[in-house]
Amino acid sequence: MRSMDSLDARILLAIDDDPDATVLALAQRLGIARNTLTARLKRLTAEGAVREFSRRVDPAALGYGLVAFISVELSVKVEMWAPDALHRIPQIVEMHATTGDADLLLKVVARDPLDLHRVTGEVVAVPEVVRTSTVISLYEEMPPRVRPLLQAVADGVPPGAGERHRPPVR
Repeated sequence: MRSMDSLDARILLAIDDDPDATVLALAQRLGIARNTLTARLKRLTAEGAVREFSRRVDPAALGYGLVAFISVELSVKVEMWAPDALHRIPQIVEMHATTGDADLLLKVVARDPLDLHRVTGEVVAVPEVVRTSTVISLYEEMPPRVRPLLQAVADGVPPGAGERHRPPVR
C-alpha cells in the first residue's frame, strides 16, 4: 500500500463530513474533476486504504453490546499464525498477533456475560490454544479514530512532525 497524499486525505475527510454526498458534489467541494475523485477512490479501495463499510457498524446495534479482550497463548507449533478455527468464530471482531506473554489479542463481542462465557469456551476449545485471559471492557473511553491522522496528511504535516522531541543535549 502506498502512502496517501494530501488530496487523498482531503477526499476521505470530505466523505467523512458528508457520507451521503454525491461524487459530483464532493468533486465540486474539493475543486477537482469528478473523474479524478472516482479514480482516487477506486485506487484507495483497491489498495486496502479504504476498508469495507461494515467496519462502521456498531456491534451493539446488532445485539452484541458486551466487548471483551482475550489474550491467547498458542502452542509453540503454531505461534506464528492464528488457527483457522479462531477465524470462524463470528464474535471475534479483531485479532492481533502480539509480543509479550500472549501470542494473540482478540477483541470479541457478546450479547451478555453468559454469551461471552460461550465464546470464550469456543476459543479455549481450539486445540492450539494453551491458555487465555479475558478482560471485559466497562465502556469505550475513546473509539477507534483516524481523522486526526487524515487531517495531518491533508495539511501536509509529515508523520511525527507534531510530536514533541527533546532537543539534543550538547
